[in-house]
Amino acid sequence: MPNATPNLPSSTESAVLGGGCFWCLDAVFRELAGVVMVESGYAGGHPANPSYEAVCSGRTGHAEVVRVTFDPATLAFADLLRVFFTIHDPTTRDRQGNDIGTQYRSVIFCQTAAQRDDALRVVRELEAAKIFSSPIVTEIAGAAPFYAAEGYHQDYFERNAQQPYCAFVVAPKVAKFRKVFADRLKRQVAST
Repeated sequence: MPNATPNLPSSTESAVLGGGCFWCLDAVFRELAGVVMVESGYAGGHPANPSYEAVCSGRTGHAEVVRVTFDPATLAFADLLRVFFTIHDPTTRDRQGNDIGTQYRSVIFCQTAAQRDDALRVVRELEAAKIFSSPIVTEIAGAAPFYAAEGYHQDYFERNAQQPYCAFVVAPKVAKFRKVFADRLKRQVAST
């Protein structure tokens, strides 16, 4: 189920990001200070309102994504992207580890021209810093319709941490995020 948002800041923005299985991204972004809500879903393909099974087939063209609602007064889009690039491999086309197919592609669905500019700038910064040994292949796309994933995919890691995929794939990404971005954790997470 999506995060509850009883007191949304007066001005929020949304980012739609794909970087492999959406369970990984969802788990990390829920802990990032400035994030108000995270929702797993699908974007970038046809038809409308696809099912998980259809997307997993690789025939719909959708990517597994998260829609992150954030407070730009607390978290800049460029900083959100720096977290995004840290928690997945942006150098592999249509693949994250053993998850292979276009549904697992690295993609930023820019919601505004400013987001596109920020995405291009962050990619240039990472390339110049030689953070990765191979070129970044993340697709920087325009806004696309977002379709919420089925309810059982929302906040999946929190509810299924002992499930093997979560234990061996999601948990290490969450641990890496907590270590690298310890100063950016929401307080309740940082104190646990």
